[in-house]
Amino acid sequence: MKSDKQKRAEINAKRKRKAAKRQPVNKATDRRLRPVLGPPVNEALLAPNNSYGAPDFVYRGCYVDRPFRCVDCGKQEVWTGTQQKWWYEVAKGFAYSTAIRCRLCRRKQRQRRDEAQRVHLEGLARKKRAGRE
Repeated sequence: MKSDKQKRAEINAKRKRKAAKRQPVNKATDRRLRPVLGPPVNEALLAPNNSYGAPDFVYRGCYVDRPFRCVDCGKQEVWTGTQQKWWYEVAKGFAYSTAIRCRLCRRKQRQRRDEAQRVHLEGLARKKRAGRE
């Protein structure tokens, strides 16, 4: 039987192994990619979010480039301040969401979703025709 101290050590070791697998973004690279000032935030154009606080970009007053790793292909990408401004202010995206897929994987995801919807609607139409006959 293991003591709590031994269990805690095993848990911490497992967490370190998982973190090493994820290969976090290099902090030096992270600082280099971020501009000093990005596009300004227009709070009036943001979609309501029913939150007690505001996102960090609102407090900062501008959008900054944010590096991320694509969840599908694992490619290192940068979500630029201009893309963020479009997402939050024009497309009215949720204020606490961030980019998780690269452009190519987003396109593939959209195609998969559209194809699934088309197949679904064809099935419904076939079922409706069979019900009438």
